[in-house]
Amino acid sequence: MKRSIPEVKGDLSGGCWGWLGDKIIFLFQDDIEKIVLEIEKEEKKRNTVVECIVPPPSRRANFSLTPHKDKEELILFGGEYFNGQKEYVYNDLFFYNIPRNQWLLLKAPGGPPPRCGHQAVALSANKGQLWVFGGEYSSPSQSQFYHYRDLWVYHFADKKWEKITTAGGPSARSGHRMVYIKKQLLVFGGFHDNLRNYKYFNDLYAFDLANYKWKRLEPKGTPPCPRSGCLMVALQDGRVLIHGGYSKTKLNKDSDQGTIHMDMFLLTPEKNDETGTKWKWVSVKHMGVGFSARCGMSVAVAPGNRAYTFGGVFDVEQEEDLAGEFFNELHHLDLDKIMWRNGESF
Repeated sequence: MKRSIPEVKGDLSGGCWGWLGDKIIFLFQDDIEKIVLEIEKEEKKRNTVVECIVPPPSRRANFSLTPHKDKEELILFGGEYFNGQKEYVYNDLFFYNIPRNQWLLLKAPGGPPPRCGHQAVALSANKGQLWVFGGEYSSPSQSQFYHYRDLWVYHFADKKWEKITTAGGPSARSGHRMVYIKKQLLVFGGFHDNLRNYKYFNDLYAFDLANYKWKRLEPKGTPPCPRSGCLMVALQDGRVLIHGGYSKTKLNKDSDQGTIHMDMFLLTPEKNDETGTKWKWVSVKHMGVGFSARCGMSVAVAPGNRAYTFGGVFDVEQEEDLAGEFFNELHHLDLDKIMWRNGESF
């Protein structure tokens, strides 16, 4: 039966409509925010810790996988999975014991709502912590998106989550990057997209782990252009490396153009600065074994001041179609010489 859409008066921007039986319903952006708040409220009701050995996590993308600082473990949090019809977003927390090849699922009190595209950093401080910032949540139909700007910490010793409420932090976003350096968390870039408009970021924020305060940094020099999905690596000498990423710009009312960046920058602390707030952007030329354009690579820092990158994607965007080429190559970046080498040169 063909249905005609009734006239709905008022401002409909920021929402989506659909049929529920013979009735038309209209959902505003506030609705998904309410869903997120309800989930968070339910998580607060949990007052016991549940741990169990489980099979490997279900298939998912855009989760965080973080090395434990004091144990031979990897910590997996969140992620998303789309089965072609429905979107699933997770907030489960797994610990992978490397020597035992064993997964542990841990449900702790007061956890964050489900998310993907967030960032996580593990620290040894205060008997071990996992810090999580930002990310996004999608409705099952992918008709609404909610971007987070919240900051959470999981305490390993107490096995509980804590939401850090403090003003002055980055705006809501996902696809950003976060590293730990100079006793602070640095957050760079990311994007916000609600299907009506979008924005990519190149701002830089520091969260001081001593006083739990955010500060927007204004480094000297020319910064990287706005982007998401880049590499961000904290170097042993106190500098931070930024490489690549993806951004999108509007060509006209009905079309956009995506750009994959292959440039590289070093964020260098000013000499004699003990505050950790004075930095300078420096564009650097990277040398060595080249590879094709891509974004969304994973990166791991290894002993000997080396970093290894894996994977990535190159999207071919047309007016009505999007095709992606995915990679499974391993590349080695010499962080002393800022030189790429092939993946076999361990």
